[in-house]
This record gives sequence, structure tokens and C-alpha cells, in this order.
Amino acid sequence: MNKTLLIFGMALTLGLSTASCRHRVERVSVDEQIDLSGRWNDTDSRLVAEEMVSQVLAGDWIANHQRTHNGSKPVVIVGLVYNNTSEHIDANTFIKDVEKAFVQSGKVRLVQAGDKREELRKERANQQDFASSETAKKWGRELGADYMMHGDISSITDQYKKEKVIYYQTSLELSNLETNEVVWIGDKKLKKYVVK
Repeated sequence: MNKTLLIFGMALTLGLSTASCRHRVERVSVDEQIDLSGRWNDTDSRLVAEEMVSQVLAGDWIANHQRTHNGSKPVVIVGLVYNNTSEHIDANTFIKDVEKAFVQSGKVRLVQAGDKREELRKERANQQDFASSETAKKWGRELGADYMMHGDISSITDQYKKEKVIYYQTSLELSNLETNEVVWIGDKKLKKYVVK
């Protein structure tokens, strides 16, 4: 009987202590900067994208393009941004931030890349068979890009005991698709000091 009471008491104590450690989730503004681990996060992605697009849009390449192309806006495609860090960084989030900033600037025209471009082509192919001839979109009318942006995100970590410094560098290049000439290079650096 005493053994049964002891087991019951231990189970009750364990149950009460588990109940007091409740998991909590709170909604916060997406603009609020929260840095839990010190690793690359959504704030870093947004800040770097904004800075990089600000740099590229201030470059001479736009005026040079317009001078040689009757004032037309350059057409840009955003290619791959490689993650050369030891962390898991979803480069697609960063690429989307860059694409959004390009479109919102109104200074360039942006065309789809990769899987999304292929999805559009599949839809166009389906329209040839299933849409009326008046509404089916024609082949060979895609807007060809003049420039491609690509780059990488790299990091260096320096750690001693419970302190570490993480240095990030995002480097982007813009290349002329016809000539392979690099018309713009930019980078943005971030440094984080983390104490555990």
C-alpha cells in the first residue's frame, strides 16, 4: 500500500511540474526584430535585400542601358544565390525580397526565373490545347532578360568558450546576358556578437 501511495505521489508531482511548464506562442509584428540564436534570420534577409537593391539601383548601369536602348528600362532576372555558410539559410526568402524590391522600385522590369518560368510555359502549352484561339497566349513572346543577378551568402564564425562573433557577407553581381560583362558588383556585411 505504501509503495502504491509513493508511486501515485511521484506521478502527481511530475504531472503538476509538467503542467506548470506551459508552451507559449505569441503573435508579433513581422517587422519586429527578434534574434534568438544569433544565426541568419528574417530580419537579416530583409535588411540585406533592401541594402543590395538600393546599391544596384543607384549604379550607373541603368543609365548606360537606357542610353544605348532608347530609354527603355532594363529587364532583369534574379538567378541563384548560393548559401556558402555552415547554417541552413533559405536563399529563396532572400531572392523574393530582392525581386519584390526590384518590382517596387519601378526602375527595372523583372522576369520570372527557374521553376516559376517553367510553370508559366506549361500553362501556355496547356492553353494551346484547351483555351479558345482568341484567348490562348502565343509562344515566342517572352520578355528576354538583359541582365542576370546572382551571388552568394558567406559567413565566418569566431568562437571562444561562450562567446562568438558571426560575420556574414552577401555578395551579388549583375551580368549582361549577351556579353557576360559584369556591370555591377555589390556586397553587404553583417556582424553579430553572441553570448551564451
